[in-house]
Amino acid sequence: MTVLYRLEADAAAIGRTFGIAAGDDPWAGGHVAPGSFAPVITAGREFIAGPGRTNQPWRMVPRLWGVPPPPSAHDAARPVLSVRNVDSPFWVGNLRNPEFRCLVPATAFMEWGSGTDYEGRRLRHWFACTDQRVFAMAAVCKDSEVPGFALLTCPANALLRQAGRDVMPVVLPADRSAWYTWLHGAWDRAAALLQPCPRAVLREVET
Repeated sequence: MTVLYRLEADAAAIGRTFGIAAGDDPWAGGHVAPGSFAPVITAGREFIAGPGRTNQPWRMVPRLWGVPPPPSAHDAARPVLSVRNVDSPFWVGNLRNPEFRCLVPATAFMEWGSGTDYEGRRLRHWFACTDQRVFAMAAVCKDSEVPGFALLTCPANALLRQAGRDVMPVVLPADRSAWYTWLHGAWDRAAALLQPCPRAVLREVET
């Protein structure tokens, strides 16, 4: 499970990548850890449930990484960072309504490796895209007292499997039509994007 990612681009650069206004977002670039705020891209309709027009301008807004767990969770204090079961009743309502889906910009993400280094510390593997500096990960918004988000996951591709992982975050293609589908499309079309990106699209990078 992804527990850390980097977004080494400021708000203006993120805005240029996604063709939106950066506004007064103060993001200057850095690491994003669970429980911290980071920029996400929404369709601009996240406060309006149900079908509606798709010509609202996309917005960049700060959201907390992690959402409160369901009442049945063993650890009620541990936020949910990712979605592995899209058919879970906990996620169905939000995922089926596109206004609650969002894009999470990133420049690299970290996964724990299956081994340890010479000092006995767990291995960290960082991955970035080969075809885009700032890429989009698929995510879903879920609000409580604080607006939060969770990353969508899919089976690991060959590169992630080499690192000992069985799942990975959904890295969307460098294609505005894919971003549009995730933010606006019916669930059957959006769900088709939940698949591992080709191995050639990712490379392992230094921390």
